[in-house]
Amino acid sequence: MAANEPFEISGDVAAIAERLRDRDAGARRVAVMELVETADPAAIPYLAVALSDHSTEVRQQVAVALGEFDGRDVAAALVLGLTDADPNVAQASAESLAELKDPAAADPILTLLGHSSAFVRRSALRALKELRRPDALGPAVAALGDPDGEVRAQAVGVIGYLKLAQSVPALVAATGDSDATVRRAVASALGFSALAEARDAVASLLDDPDWQVRETAAEAVGKSGDTAVVRPLLRLLDDEYWQVRLKAVRSLGRLKAREAVAAIGSTLAGTIANLRKEAAAALGEIADPASLPLLQEHANDPDPDVRKNVRWAIGRIGAR
Repeated sequence: MAANEPFEISGDVAAIAERLRDRDAGARRVAVMELVETADPAAIPYLAVALSDHSTEVRQQVAVALGEFDGRDVAAALVLGLTDADPNVAQASAESLAELKDPAAADPILTLLGHSSAFVRRSALRALKELRRPDALGPAVAALGDPDGEVRAQAVGVIGYLKLAQSVPALVAATGDSDATVRRAVASALGFSALAEARDAVASLLDDPDWQVRETAAEAVGKSGDTAVVRPLLRLLDDEYWQVRLKAVRSLGRLKAREAVAAIGSTLAGTIANLRKEAAAALGEIADPASLPLLQEHANDPDPDVRKNVRWAIGRIGAR
C-alpha cells in the first residue's frame, strides 16, 4: 500500500487496529482516527475495545469516532462510554449517541432509563428521540415523573417525535410541570396533534409566566389553524419581550387574521428590525388591502430585509 493511499480505499482495518496496542497514547489516538477514515463497519469492534484504553484522550477520541458509524453495536459501546469516569469521555459518548439513526440502536439505550445518574438518563432519552422507536413511548411517559427537570424535558422530546395520539393526555398533563424547560418542550411537542385538548393545552401556555414558554407556544398555535387563538395572540403583541411579540406576529400571519392588521401594522414603526421584518411578512400573508397604506409608509425602511418584505407584501396584495 502506498504511503499516501487513503485507508477508505485500502480498507486495511486489521493493520491499523494493531496500532491500538502501541505503547504511545498519541499513536493509539492516531490509529483511532485512521480507523474512522476507513468508513468500514469492521472497525467498530476494535473501537469498542479501545473505549477501555487507559488514556482519557484516546477514550474521548474513540467516543467521537464511534459517532461516524451507526447501529446496535455502536450504541452498546457508547452506552458504556456514558458511564466513563472522565466527564469529557462521557460527554463525547452522549454526543455520538445522539447522532445515531438506526432504530436498532435503541435496544441498549433503553436499558439506561432507570440509571442512577441523571446525566445518563438525559443522554439516553436525547438519543432515543431521533430513533423514533414506538416501544420507547412507555418509558418516556414514565420519565415525565423523573425528579430531574432536564430528564423530563428530554422525555417530552421522545414523545413528541413519536407523534402518537395516545401520548396526548400525558403531554397535556405536563403543561403543569414546575420546570419552564419542560413546559416549553411540551408546547412544541403538542404541535403534532389536531385534537382539541392538545390545541387548548398549548393555548393555555400563551399566558405562562416564563417568556420562553410563551414564545414557543405563540409559534406552536400558529401551526394549528385554529382561529380561536387570535385574541390571545393579539394580547401577546404587548408582551414585554420582543421575541414573544415576533412569534405572535408570525402566527397571526399564518392564521390570516385580518382583525390583527392594525395591531401588526403598529409594530412596523418599532425599533427592532427583526420584528418589523416579521410584521411586513405577516401583513403579506394576510393580504388585506387595508394594510396597503401602512406598508407603503414603510417602503423606505432603513433595514434592507424589512424593505424586501414590505415590497413582497405590497406585491402580494396588488396581485390579489
